[in-house]
Amino acid sequence: MRYGKQTRPAVATDRELVSTVLELVWKRRQISRAEIARQTGRSRSTISEVVGQLLKTGPVAEVGSGESRGGRRPILVGFQDDAGVILGVDIGATHISVILTDLRGNVLAWRERPHPVRRDPKGADALITGLGEACLHEWNGDRDRLMGIGVAVPSPVDPESPDVVLDRILPAWRGHGILDRLRSVFDAPVFVDNDANLGAVAEHWWGEAVGIDDFVYLKVATGVGAGLMLGGEIYRGSTGVAGEIGHIAIDPNGPQCVCGNRGCLATFVGTRHLVERVRELLPEHPRSILAGTDPDIGMIEDAALADDALALRVVNEAAVHLGTVIAGVLNLMNPGSVIIGGSLARAGDRLLTPLREAVASRTLVASAAASEIRASELGERATALGAATHVLVAALANPRLFPGVKTA
Repeated sequence: MRYGKQTRPAVATDRELVSTVLELVWKRRQISRAEIARQTGRSRSTISEVVGQLLKTGPVAEVGSGESRGGRRPILVGFQDDAGVILGVDIGATHISVILTDLRGNVLAWRERPHPVRRDPKGADALITGLGEACLHEWNGDRDRLMGIGVAVPSPVDPESPDVVLDRILPAWRGHGILDRLRSVFDAPVFVDNDANLGAVAEHWWGEAVGIDDFVYLKVATGVGAGLMLGGEIYRGSTGVAGEIGHIAIDPNGPQCVCGNRGCLATFVGTRHLVERVRELLPEHPRSILAGTDPDIGMIEDAALADDALALRVVNEAAVHLGTVIAGVLNLMNPGSVIIGGSLARAGDRLLTPLREAVASRTLVASAAASEIRASELGERATALGAATHVLVAALANPRLFPGVKTA
């Protein structure tokens, strides 16, 4: 599935043409039939027929007159952002978040709760449906306008078996799927993808990577994953597991990882390690604002932002480890940008400054200079927003997902 620019065949099928026109109306917000004909290279009569089809549905409507170029003022057609709503679900290792958006990515409702996701899939199911119902209740609109549900999971996803998560990452989820339950509860199609991939989608549509077709999104949280956007689309690899950057070993004698290997990047920069590292170093920093506390990642970030020496030391160590792996990615792929998301991104320049220094010392000059490293601005809602955007992308590519759209 493409998330950015794509090349259409010179002669599109009816379904492809409807999709092309719908995407164009979405991007332009308001556009005349004549301009659509010019943009697509199709005849005005053909475009009028396609627009007529779309006008019978919710997402497209006539919205007034445009400027005249010497004749009658053209009638504009516009995309109706409130024609449908989408639920986006972020299943983290220790939390569940649910977002409700319109068809322009505007947030209509948001819920988040901590949960031991790794060991309690049934409880996670119940919480997902409960938070989804709460979001829909807050919105208080017509539930028939729910177009679909996007789900982000902290595991590689095989496009051929999207309901199956990797046993090594989530062993308690073996044989436990979520698609059928969500479909039955909400009576809507469900789309599943890896959380880092969907973080990249969110950045590409709404965040730091708008207009950038080649970049790496790095999610640093309980685990570490990468969403690789190449040529405007997610790169998944031959079996759908590309981007598992957290399981690159940087120390073969390092700590045991959940994947079974030792010294993976995630064991040095994941949330659990950072908290353990703070506790280990506390005796050396008795005046730290973290002394006498039971620290969590939020407290560590707050302390780093307050220039606490202990917190800065831990964040700096994480930056060096991240820089080692990111340098390898830059030398291999030379992406246009690297975007850091997840919980650690809130540390901002306290993370980015030592990270950039670590990368610069390990990369070829050309690749380092061409790739900008920055923090996500989407915050804690990024992954859930990406999950909702996953559904929007699917609907724009396949207009039959919109209620009432009929294509050949």
